[in-house]
Amino acid sequence: MSIDLDRMPKLGFGLMRLPEKDGAIDLTEVCQMADAYLAAGLNYFDTAYVYHGGNSEKIVKEALVKRHPRDSFMVATKLPAWCMKQEADRDRIFNEQLERCGVDYFDFYLLHSVEDGGNGGVYERLDCYNWALQKKAEGKIRHFGFSFHGSPEYLERTLDAHPEVEFVQIQLNYADWENPVVRSGRLYEILRGRGIPMIIMEPVKGGTLAKLTPELEAKYRAVRPESSIASWALRFVASLPGVMTVLSGMSTPEQMADNIATFTHFEPMTDAERAVVDEVRAIMLNVEQIGCTACRYCTDGCPMNIAIPDVFRAVNTMKLYNEEFRPKSFYGGLIAQGHGRAADCVACGQCEGVCPQHLPIIELLKDASARLDG
Repeated sequence: MSIDLDRMPKLGFGLMRLPEKDGAIDLTEVCQMADAYLAAGLNYFDTAYVYHGGNSEKIVKEALVKRHPRDSFMVATKLPAWCMKQEADRDRIFNEQLERCGVDYFDFYLLHSVEDGGNGGVYERLDCYNWALQKKAEGKIRHFGFSFHGSPEYLERTLDAHPEVEFVQIQLNYADWENPVVRSGRLYEILRGRGIPMIIMEPVKGGTLAKLTPELEAKYRAVRPESSIASWALRFVASLPGVMTVLSGMSTPEQMADNIATFTHFEPMTDAERAVVDEVRAIMLNVEQIGCTACRYCTDGCPMNIAIPDVFRAVNTMKLYNEEFRPKSFYGGLIAQGHGRAADCVACGQCEGVCPQHLPIIELLKDASARLDG
């Protein structure tokens, strides 16, 4: 069954950064956001086995399955290589996901974070591609693909070896187009050249493209004074040919409302607007920042309970805005909440082993400690 791009919503609801209350996902607020999203004619929900410690998948059952007809929404979830050691783990996890979500099938199913070596090797060793095809034959998967965090060369090798893949999810935003680590522009070119539909993650780069310096925001507002800064990042990727759906990890009703406004009567980006984006990107890239997208894969296994993405957020704010008071106050709040200091890092390397951006986290924490712990 091929994917009809014309039937896919341009905006997907990513369930990785859901609103929380008292340390748990705020179901009431998620239901309100999901209802608003569906009411706007949108219907693609993206979750994963590991999001919110497994509770993101459970939210699918509570906010969607129990409250809306199954054919009114599509669910995508993912199989995590780092949670598997043997072939039996494939079915164990898959069946648990069906139970968590309260569904009989998944509309879209992905191998999570395919990349050179580690995860990619696990999926090959456990024959996950053929396993997924069998699930598709059984009617438990409608469409099969993978999310990708590896090199362009590995993407090409993987696609050559697995022509059965129907779509690929990649990180893509205007800031990372020529990023030497992410290389999202090259990944896009490979997939576009092969005619493979794309789902886009991190279009706003973990929220960092939703708020810029006053100088850069002024450039956008001079052209579209009524549009949010985040809308520029979303329209940039949604305007690219071959893009099936753009995921946004919305965590507030306000973000949901803004994104719905962007995609209602969607206006593709003009050449003149793209030139403004190019100008903003050139200025941004003159300020070196930590390329963290706040996926939080690094935090669960940290023995010192360091809120690594939040530490990096503080450092980036210091660099970008050339100020110390607010970032240091924010950092102090993390410590007050019981998180470890950057200086507490024991260099175990767990964080670096799961980082999709391949950041040298140990060294970055040393730099962060020099800036924040003094």
